[in-house]
Amino acid sequence: MEPLEAVIIIPAYKPENKLIQLTQALREIGFGRIVVADDGSGAEYAGIFHQAEKLGCLVKRYETNQGKGMAIKTALEAAVQQWGEAGGFVTADADGQHLPKDILAVARTLAQEPDSLILGVRDFHGADVPSRSRFGNRVTSVFFRLISGVTCPDTQTGLRGIPATLLDLALSEEGERYEYEMNFLMDAARKVPMRMVPIETVYEEKNRTSHFRPVADSLRVYGRFVRFAAASLTGAAVDCLLFYLVALFLVLAQTEKIFLATAIARVGSGMVNFWMNRHFSFRSQMPAGREILRYIILFFGQMCASAVLVSLVSNILPVIAAKILVDTILFFLSFRIQKNWVFAGEK
Repeated sequence: MEPLEAVIIIPAYKPENKLIQLTQALREIGFGRIVVADDGSGAEYAGIFHQAEKLGCLVKRYETNQGKGMAIKTALEAAVQQWGEAGGFVTADADGQHLPKDILAVARTLAQEPDSLILGVRDFHGADVPSRSRFGNRVTSVFFRLISGVTCPDTQTGLRGIPATLLDLALSEEGERYEYEMNFLMDAARKVPMRMVPIETVYEEKNRTSHFRPVADSLRVYGRFVRFAAASLTGAAVDCLLFYLVALFLVLAQTEKIFLATAIARVGSGMVNFWMNRHFSFRSQMPAGREILRYIILFFGQMCASAVLVSLVSNILPVIAAKILVDTILFFLSFRIQKNWVFAGEK
């Protein structure tokens, strides 16, 4: 397989002339297959996409902005229809952050390792890196390590070499906007090896052309985990409410009342948590039977692990501190187990 057989995928929303400079440079390097997705940029930007077509790019358009994730999926579908899957795909941004030489390096690495996900990773220690980008990358890298168990120094990179083996995942992945890239990275990390390729860090004019909205899009990026946390908090509230109501109305001895109230509250909150995680957090489409069994195993396993570990850790920490520490660790572990096992489906 020749390195330049990879199809270049460029999602673009209201691009500047940097898009033309990039596509021209890529054509000169030898990339013959480039797909540009016009993510509803509007008539004002039609000339730029027309120039891209003149340079030999395949341009796919739609009228309304639907997000970076949808643009990538649209471009991938168009690439497969036009050229098939051979050679893999390299996604790159349209705003000049990815240099042609770095795109070439990722494509060459993909050709050498056609069963790996290739990531072009940046160095965020430079003085020219905006503080917002440096902080955001550190947070997402720690978050990604906690919930996936995989170390990735640049989870936000848009320069990625996607092997043909991940095409189905890339086309079916949840999300249409910026959350798509994080969702894809989390699911791909448990399917194929990831290879990091150092690339140049480019932030012109403090990343002025970025369309990323810090609050709204960050919530999208962390969407699955935010939904999981909300489901957990709801389950905890149900647990407390059921315990209070059962203990209030039961006429039993104190010890028996507490035991029965605890059991009923835990079962009730577990049912609520399962339903919310299945339909809200992970949006499973699989039959519920197998997932219920796996959830029950996890539920009792986590409860036993919490009791044993809190007992052990309380030998060196105050019991409340031990419980907070242990249950926090188990919370992140539970997310990983539910995502990768309980509600994994066929993805």
